[in-house]
Amino acid sequence: MAMSTSSSSNNFSAPIDIQRVRQLFSQPERVRESEFMRREVSTRMHERLALVKIAPQQVLDAGCGDGADIYTLQQRFAEARLIGMDGAFPMLAAARDQQQMAQSSVNRLLKKWLPIKSNRLESDLICGDFAQLPLARDAVDLVWSNLALHWHPQPDRVFAEWRRVLRVDGLLMFSCFGPDTFKELRAAFAAVDDTPHVLPFVDMHDFGDMLVNAGFATPVMDMEVITVTYDSAEKLLADARSFGGNPLATRNKGLQGRAGWHRLLDALEATRRNDGKLALTFEIIYGHAFRPTAKTTASGESIVQWDLGKKR
Repeated sequence: MAMSTSSSSNNFSAPIDIQRVRQLFSQPERVRESEFMRREVSTRMHERLALVKIAPQQVLDAGCGDGADIYTLQQRFAEARLIGMDGAFPMLAAARDQQQMAQSSVNRLLKKWLPIKSNRLESDLICGDFAQLPLARDAVDLVWSNLALHWHPQPDRVFAEWRRVLRVDGLLMFSCFGPDTFKELRAAFAAVDDTPHVLPFVDMHDFGDMLVNAGFATPVMDMEVITVTYDSAEKLLADARSFGGNPLATRNKGLQGRAGWHRLLDALEATRRNDGKLALTFEIIYGHAFRPTAKTTASGESIVQWDLGKKR
C-alpha cells in the first residue's frame, strides 16, 4: 500500500442509518486498519491549527474514536480540559484504556525521575449524538472533529449544535470525506448491481453554505485528494471496509453472491494502473470557522454595541 496527494475539488446527506453507524464502529479492531488515514489527516489538521492563534480552556473532540486525537490535542493545549465524544461505547472504552495506560507510563517515569506529581492525561468521555450534545451553551472554546462528520445523516443540525456549545470567538475545525472518496469502488459496484454500496459524500461548497446558515463567521473550506495504492483488490476492499462500511438505510442487507463478488473483483482489476497498482481515492475536506458575536437576541431583537471609551 502506498499513498500520494494532490489538490483539486452529489449532494446533501444520504439516508444514513445512524444506529447502523454505531454498530459498525462498535468493534474497534474492525476499523483499526484504517487508522493510518485518520493519523495522516490529523497531522494535516494540526498544521492548519498552528496558523490560528487560540488558547482554549475547553476542547471537544467530536468523534474521538479510541482517543488518538485527544492525545495530540493534549500535547498542544496542555492546560485545556479535553472532552472526547463518540457515538459508540466500545470506542470510548478503548479511549479510556489508552488513557489509563498512558497515565500509568507517565506516573512511572515521573516517580523514577521527578519528585512531583504528574499532570493528568485523562479527558472526560461521553457517548451521544453530534446533533444533540449533552453540553451547555457556550461550553467549549474549540470543537475538533477528524473524519467523523460524514457519518451523520444531518450535518446541518450538527453544525448548529456545534455553534451552540462554542463560546463567542470559539473555533470549529473539522475534516471529512468529500464526493470523490471511493470513486473507484463506487464505479466497480455499479458493475455488480444498482444498490448503493458507498456513501454519496457531501460537497465542500454545501458544507460552506451549511456553516453560514448555522451562524458561523467567514468559514474557510479547502480540500485535497489523497490516493492510496494497493497490490491486490482484496486488500483494497478490506481497507475500504475498515473505514466503516455501508451505513445506508437503502443498502442491500443480503449477502453478495459468488458471481457478484467476482464481477466486483473484475471491475476493480480493470482499473489497474500502468504501474500495476490499484488506486483508491480519498477526497479530504477541511473546514474551520469561528462563532461570531451575536447580533440579535434570542427573541430576534438587534444588539447594538456602544464603545463608551471613545470621545468625539
